[in-house]
Amino acid sequence: MRSVSITNPAALAERLTAKDQVDASVPESGMPPYMEMFLAHLRVLIGVPFDYLVPDARLLPDESIRFFYVDRSWTDRLVDGAIAVGKTGSREQAHHQAHAADVQSQLDLTERVVRILQRGLQPPDPPTDQGPARVLTGFLLRSAAVTGWPAMDVRAFSTIVPPYTGNPDDPAAEQWALQAAAAQLTTLRLELLSPSVLLAIFDGIPELVWLEQPHHNIEFGVTPNNTGGFILDRHGPVGQVEQPAVPVPVPVRAANNRVVAVAALRDELAALTGPPVLPQTGSAAFAIELLDYPWRQRFEGVQSDQRASSGAFVSKWEVASVITEPDVRTAVTELLP
Repeated sequence: MRSVSITNPAALAERLTAKDQVDASVPESGMPPYMEMFLAHLRVLIGVPFDYLVPDARLLPDESIRFFYVDRSWTDRLVDGAIAVGKTGSREQAHHQAHAADVQSQLDLTERVVRILQRGLQPPDPPTDQGPARVLTGFLLRSAAVTGWPAMDVRAFSTIVPPYTGNPDDPAAEQWALQAAAAQLTTLRLELLSPSVLLAIFDGIPELVWLEQPHHNIEFGVTPNNTGGFILDRHGPVGQVEQPAVPVPVPVRAANNRVVAVAALRDELAALTGPPVLPQTGSAAFAIELLDYPWRQRFEGVQSDQRASSGAFVSKWEVASVITEPDVRTAVTELLP
């Protein structure tokens, strides 16, 4: 009978004392690409069941938006749980402990290119942002606006970018665009979870988030007012909305108050005095006055981001401050004193 070259206790001791097993310079020491991408997807909650994100439908009622922070500890445990499938013994456990820091550092970079790859684009090589992972934030939106405009534009900014209302041909417009681009946070995920629910995750803590109707085409339209009628903004020669805004009442047909009386509206625009309005010299001038630009909804921070003396977190976002369901309000009050 041939004797064994090493005993079981000695083999276990060798494996535990030489935890690295494969030198970091060897390509095989890194994660396989499929494993790296799968774990990076988990870090931005791709593949996580919706019930884990919103355990009760009353937390996200119709026509509501909920801003949140992503608990990095929770997503780290999610990654650990996925890796645990392959940790069948002490050798695998030791290997994980030896390479856990490297795995986390690599996922810090990979999570930033998940959306780039999903959009069929080529990520920069080397990565432009090689710093450690930042705080992840985001929102869940349930609204008919999501159903109506599933391709709405969503952006988050590290500072509050004031709205620009001047002439788009002015040099100030370019400066404003550069300021907005410099302050924009990277969007790590923007996905429809259902026809009416939109999830967004940002790399960093925003001071401003805006949702904007997509700019696919130019539309004509009027705006409903508080009395059941319609109003029209005054536009300048290049289509800009004149400030201060002095809306024009829109005449409607006597037989149907949902139909614009086009001829009467044109006559009313031609007779206007006061703030500048484009002279009604033909159909082109009339069309400019009827421009209906894409809407933009802005959400700005209104609360402090400091922690209370008790250590409880104070949200920066004042969203849905009144909860109508008594039992949900009681539960939230107990969780967030």
